[in-house]
Amino acid sequence: MGRSTYRGRWRETVNRSALTLKLLTSRPHGAIVAAPTFGLPEEIGGERNWDYRYTWIRDASFTLYALIRLGYTEEAAEFMRWIEARAGELNPDGSLQIMYGIDGRHGLPEEILPHLEGYRKSSPVRIGNGAYNQLQLDIYGELMDSVYLYDKYGEPIHYDLWANLVRLIDWVCGNWRRKDEGIWEIRSVRKEFLYSRLMCWVAIDRGIRLARKRSLPAPLERWYKSRDTIYRDIFRNFWDPRRKSFVQAKGSRVLDAANLLMPLVKFLGPTDPRWLSTLRAIEEDLVEDSHVYRYRSAHGSPDGLQGEEGTFTMCSFWYVECLSRAGEVQKARFFFEKMLGYANHLGLFSEELGPSGEHLGNFPQAFTHLGLISAAHNLDRNLSVSRD
Repeated sequence: MGRSTYRGRWRETVNRSALTLKLLTSRPHGAIVAAPTFGLPEEIGGERNWDYRYTWIRDASFTLYALIRLGYTEEAAEFMRWIEARAGELNPDGSLQIMYGIDGRHGLPEEILPHLEGYRKSSPVRIGNGAYNQLQLDIYGELMDSVYLYDKYGEPIHYDLWANLVRLIDWVCGNWRRKDEGIWEIRSVRKEFLYSRLMCWVAIDRGIRLARKRSLPAPLERWYKSRDTIYRDIFRNFWDPRRKSFVQAKGSRVLDAANLLMPLVKFLGPTDPRWLSTLRAIEEDLVEDSHVYRYRSAHGSPDGLQGEEGTFTMCSFWYVECLSRAGEVQKARFFFEKMLGYANHLGLFSEELGPSGEHLGNFPQAFTHLGLISAAHNLDRNLSVSRD
């Protein structure tokens, strides 16, 4: 941890999260697994038991940004090489798989192990992950954001990667209207999710920024048209004027904590009136104290599985960062420090927290620690500004 450049508040906690990410990283391959465990339940005694020992494209931008922020440029470069290899394996139409083995393997078939009882009789126990062949349109935005950040703060990208990315962005331009399983990998019917559409906008936007910054060849006229069409579509079809909130999916009135990333990816400003009213609606429907549900399946957002899950710790840290960016820094600090109290004795977080603060889901979860690092970094900076 001696190479960490973080000097802000909660330094020990932030560096502990950085250490966790390093321990989840494959030295030969440079990739980071989502968690080192499988079969740990999101609901005790329930069926929400998954294998997270793989690398999600979705994690890419959050991982790279965290590593670069903390001064781990060598680790960021290794992960970037892994991402470049995946971009070199696009499907013939230019699309991408959502997740891979840590060594880059594509096939991750899901299998039930009926001879295992499961943690506290939580079954079935699964290995592999059937979500690997789902359609999740948001991954293109996370991939392009990671490339954009690395080009900006790391090293300039090379020609071969750019050629593959042009194919990828062209695919997004032609497919962003499709229904998909979304960030939460639902196992019910596909929907037109706001977050998927948002990240398609991010994919094209970051491609445009890269092309202009580096004078890279690209069909910019098509990209501009698609990006702006998505922007208008989100305001037209995903805004509920009665709730004064952006909703989870087209035709829906329910909310989704994934929408907390709207200001974080710079789709709109953190103090935009429409965003602030959305934040209040999320607080009303999904926030309990400092804890945030990613969605409420019993409240009109079925995901194809039985039972309920705990609060999603990563979303709680997103909520803290949204409050901080909106200028509510003292409220953000209160909730952030309250959340830190739910870590275990080693400073580690699982995927979710139960009603009594018990850890649920796979452990430790990289995405949660990435959210912690980002929230701490932003909150520390805004606290220093407000103090000045």
